[in-house]
Amino acid sequence: MMSFEIPPGLTDLLQEFTVAVLRERPSDLVTFAANYFNKLNDKTHGEGTAKSDSGVRFIVNDSEPERHEASDEPMQTDSEEDDFEPPPISSRYRRKSVSAEAYNPEADDEEEEEKVIHPKSDDQRKRLADVVKNILLFRSLDPEQMQEVLDAMFEKLVEEGEHIIDQGDDGDNFYVIDSGTYDIYVEIEGQPKLVGNYDNSGFFGELALMYNMPRAATIVASSTGSLWALDRTTFRRIVLKTAFQKRKMYEGLLESVPLLKSLDLYERMNVADALQTRSFEDGQQIIKQGDTADVMYFVESGQVRIAMVNKNDPSAGEKDLTVVEKGGYFGELALVTHQPRAASAYAQGTVRCAVLDVQAFERLMGPCMDVLKRNINEYEEQLSTIFGKSVTMQDIR
Repeated sequence: MMSFEIPPGLTDLLQEFTVAVLRERPSDLVTFAANYFNKLNDKTHGEGTAKSDSGVRFIVNDSEPERHEASDEPMQTDSEEDDFEPPPISSRYRRKSVSAEAYNPEADDEEEEEKVIHPKSDDQRKRLADVVKNILLFRSLDPEQMQEVLDAMFEKLVEEGEHIIDQGDDGDNFYVIDSGTYDIYVEIEGQPKLVGNYDNSGFFGELALMYNMPRAATIVASSTGSLWALDRTTFRRIVLKTAFQKRKMYEGLLESVPLLKSLDLYERMNVADALQTRSFEDGQQIIKQGDTADVMYFVESGQVRIAMVNKNDPSAGEKDLTVVEKGGYFGELALVTHQPRAASAYAQGTVRCAVLDVQAFERLMGPCMDVLKRNINEYEEQLSTIFGKSVTMQDIR
């Protein structure tokens, strides 16, 4: 039996698209998807690009478009041998319906719901924390919310051949793989077809919970293993609502940043999704001159003092350059020049910053790069005024 790997980046791509759908709630999902991926293709391969390297481009006609069901899991088209015979997907594995209304985070009230807690041993909790720490869906959760997710997840031991979810069933749980291998089947022309698998890592089942639609694939354990499951109610209440609130908060912040006016709404949405919040106490050093740069910062609240030492005149000591307030940003220069930090930054009072890591910066901030590079000249003029002589960025590195 052949095995298939999930293509790199596919999970992140589907999750970003899902968040966009949940936010916009389009009446025509197919047209929205076509426009979304066309724009993403143009952004990746250059504005005005007629098609991707593969020659594929979505065309939306006035006639009724062909409908394709969204998938619960990342899948690949396979090139299996013609004599491959997958195991039958029997109706005896079907679970009872758990259908519910589509979840709307914006309309959700603040009424406190009873928290779900499944007791765990120290070993179980450590294993669970290890497998969920890098899941993109949980990235926007604060520590308290993350602990609530860990409390609510329960372990499910599976046997070889056991069906975890079945195509056509309603979604009841979100699953994270702790151990074991799992095959992905999709019914094509009335027959189950193996389209991919998971090997001791990954997660599945989230899209049915987000979209309130039937499972679009069947997952069968191909070995004994262990899964962690999160019920649909807790998943929606914590994960979806938190992601929605985070997006709205960051969008409001980014709209006030002049630098980002060159980004369109879709691009700002992607930046908002990539941000993480960090808090700093009064006087705490946020970045240190000379350190390697890995993130840039947008100030959510409070003030940040920027100061610098001229390496050619260290006896003059550190001099204050400016104070960055809400809606301002700092730390971007080192990411543009790929050089060490040119200045230090300190919190004045309690400060909250939205942080964009270097990978997201390089992927999302391309349209702003001309503005960022022009800022270098402005910085040098400011430095010359402060230090009383001509100073370049090279001088202070």
